Amino acid sequence: MIAVSNQPRAAPVVQRDYVSFSAISSYQQCPLRYYFRYIEGLEEPFVSASLALGGAVHGAAEYHFNQIMMGNSPPDHDTLLDAFWDDWKSRTETVDIRFGKQEDIDTIAKTADRIIAAFRESDIAKPNGNIVGIEEELRKELIPGMPDILGRIDLITETDEALTITDLKTARTRWSAEQAERSGEQLMLYAALAKDLIPGKPIRLEFAVVTKTAKPTVETLPVMFNQQRVERTKTVMQRVWQSIQDGHFFPSPSPMSCPSCPFRGPCDAWQG
Repeated sequence: MIAVSNQPRAAPVVQRDYVSFSAISSYQQCPLRYYFRYIEGLEEPFVSASLALGGAVHGAAEYHFNQIMMGNSPPDHDTLLDAFWDDWKSRTETVDIRFGKQEDIDTIAKTADRIIAAFRESDIAKPNGNIVGIEEELRKELIPGMPDILGRIDLITETDEALTITDLKTARTRWSAEQAERSGEQLMLYAALAKDLIPGKPIRLEFAVVTKTAKPTVETLPVMFNQQRVERTKTVMQRVWQSIQDGHFFPSPSPMSCPSCPFRGPCDAWQG
């Protein structure tokens, strides 16, 4: 049994001098899950097969773009599939993979094969312009009173007209243009982090959404930069950070999130 203290601490076990958008989002979804992961530093005992699949798709895409940036030909289907399985296997060495209903390694293999085929045929696999960054980490002090904001950008490309920031997502269903726009806060923060990479160069933002369906699709969806939304996002992050510093941690029960949460045991044992 994992021992869990009754009184959450405001100070992290391992002090960080940065914070990510995803960490702030984690607190918004469930403050207690944030506490277990970022304050107590508990290891996740398992990860869902769906998340592992998405991570391995990212790993294959990273390999694909690295080959292009080095001046090599785009990898063929089998090579890219090998990159997918290399990433998948590296995850199984550190954490258990938990399969959902009607999921097993064979269904994952078939889905991966279809996704790789769809990815190789998509526009995102043939980047316009020069690749200048892959899984690029950028950090900067953006919000007063907070640590640096850290962003990990999947793909950065440059043309004569603009610098394009692409965030690769895997999803169960296709995204609409409206859904992409409503999900754009993280991309806008990335734009704020990247604006000094090539001073004066306009920045374009887009999602590349891969659907994990029987017939996968890979679509690029643009996001319009909006400074008012950036300022609103900064305000939200600032207030969430203050709540974290004040030690406001509590469970946020959800029939969608709780069944797959890796911290259900510590959550059940937590007494407040």
